[in-house]
Amino acid sequence: MKLSIRPYQAEEDFWRVRQFLRDIFLLNHRREINWQMYRWEYWRWHGIENLGHGPLEKTVFLWETAEGNIAAMLSPENIGVAFMQIHPDFVTPALEEEMLLLAEEHLSKTLPNGKKRLWVIAHDANQVRQGLLKQHEYELQESTSNHHSRLMSDVIPDVQIGEEYTIRSLGDLEEHPARSWVSWKAFHPNEPDEKYDGWAWYQNIQRCPLYRRDLDIVAALPGGEIAAFCTLWFDDVTRTASFEPVGVHPDHQRKGLGRAVMYEGLRRVKKLGATLATVGSEEQRTLEFYSHIGFSNIGFSREWKKEF
Repeated sequence: MKLSIRPYQAEEDFWRVRQFLRDIFLLNHRREINWQMYRWEYWRWHGIENLGHGPLEKTVFLWETAEGNIAAMLSPENIGVAFMQIHPDFVTPALEEEMLLLAEEHLSKTLPNGKKRLWVIAHDANQVRQGLLKQHEYELQESTSNHHSRLMSDVIPDVQIGEEYTIRSLGDLEEHPARSWVSWKAFHPNEPDEKYDGWAWYQNIQRCPLYRRDLDIVAALPGGEIAAFCTLWFDDVTRTASFEPVGVHPDHQRKGLGRAVMYEGLRRVKKLGATLATVGSEEQRTLEFYSHIGFSNIGFSREWKKEF
């Protein structure tokens, strides 16, 4: 079938891409061979608004059928990183190559020496893409993004934590600084505090259509300090809840807080009708942590790099 290509054009495309990703997630039996819908929203409001990865009109390309249905989408998630999302009915070597060449032209990062670099993500189930990347002289990288899932029918245990901690939903705007600060410390434990650049970014996160403050869960201390957090994105159509992100302040680690906030999140989305929960990991320690709380590794994606 002949597909037409066009750049992302208007806000209406945001909602069309959203539905496209929801549809193909279900067609892929809820395996993350492509992005889940929440990831598109998170990149739209965090990557574009907070990190400057746009504009959408210059970085996102759509392949459509004659009827106007989206068959594939090319987008970055960071500068110089390309994601190729394809409806399972349209995965062919020809389409994969067409998308790859367009990614090299529009999404590669220009290096100080004038060369270009592109990173392309391939799921372990996509043998077509892996073969194509080898053919085009991309190098497989050692880093691995693991995909984990947990059935909501599994028992959600209790966990004992210190009496000084309260597990609850994130508060209103006045609590954004504390939530932003613990996120900075959890993901930048070795960075000097003066590099912290404030909390206004979190308001954009809350603009995502899927965002729910009752699923933005924290472990808080009486004085207002937040020690741990997790945010869940629940899609009531796919009945899937996804954790992104999960973190614990370095001063409060190894106290069961990561498990406590995640178990609370699981209990809440189960009541909403979720039948599956997912989370991703890249480091061995997080892989082990998620396995200890009932998540199984169901697949992985790898990075391929080329300089040209």
